[in-house]
Amino acid sequence: MAQDQKKLSIIITNHKTPELLCLCLQSIKDAAADLSYEIFVFDAEADEETGLEIKEKFPEVKYEAFRENTGYGKIVNIGLKKATGQYLVILNADMVLTKNSLNAMVLYLSSRSEIGVLGPQLLNLNGSIQESCFRFHRLSTILYRRTLLGKTNFGQREISRFLMRDFNHQETKEVDWVMGTAVMTSRLAIDKVGLFDERFFIYFEDTDWCRRFHQKGLKVVYYPEAKMYHYHRRVSKKSGGLADLFVNKYTWIHIISALKYFWKWRKG
Repeated sequence: MAQDQKKLSIIITNHKTPELLCLCLQSIKDAAADLSYEIFVFDAEADEETGLEIKEKFPEVKYEAFRENTGYGKIVNIGLKKATGQYLVILNADMVLTKNSLNAMVLYLSSRSEIGVLGPQLLNLNGSIQESCFRFHRLSTILYRRTLLGKTNFGQREISRFLMRDFNHQETKEVDWVMGTAVMTSRLAIDKVGLFDERFFIYFEDTDWCRRFHQKGLKVVYYPEAKMYHYHRRVSKKSGGLADLFVNKYTWIHIISALKYFWKWRKG
């Protein structure tokens, strides 16, 4: 790896997707060309075989296995504490990075100290744009997205507002929050804002974090000049509608996280 004055720390969280993790790690080599970087992989409910494969194929990776799924925010925080980089990237293992995407993000972020969080454009595997930047939730957002009320005119308007369907997603834009699947920040920004709130086991920890960046006067920016593929699975919505309340534990986790979020920010 070429050495420069910028040090990048890449923190990857994995949960039972070893094949995707290997694809992600392989893609980083092109995406971070000409950067000095370190990679951490934190593997929840890890299989011994995954650890052995990663150590064999990617010996430069700092791999750490967890017997239990301790929560997304808690695992990411472990990585943020161990990382030494001036700039930090948080990735899910189901990401495939395009060439020089990380270089572009570092270059953009390093020239704009007012930005706290930078999110790339996420793509589906067929190349279409995946929704990854949003306006903040309202209570009605959850209701409309999880019930048939979302098909009403009121529901459609609220969902469109939340998903920011009124702007060109090929343009760089300051937004309320970006999906935590793939984000870049800086050590200076984290020192100002703090780590993830570990009260969120999964879901809403990224929304909450972005809101705290805004609170400290830092911007959250969607940056489509950097592109990454995301193998997205909405595990909290399998059956659809109210049926999920009875058959899907991730639906309940999502709802509980939403309640924690709205209670935390009830006064603005």
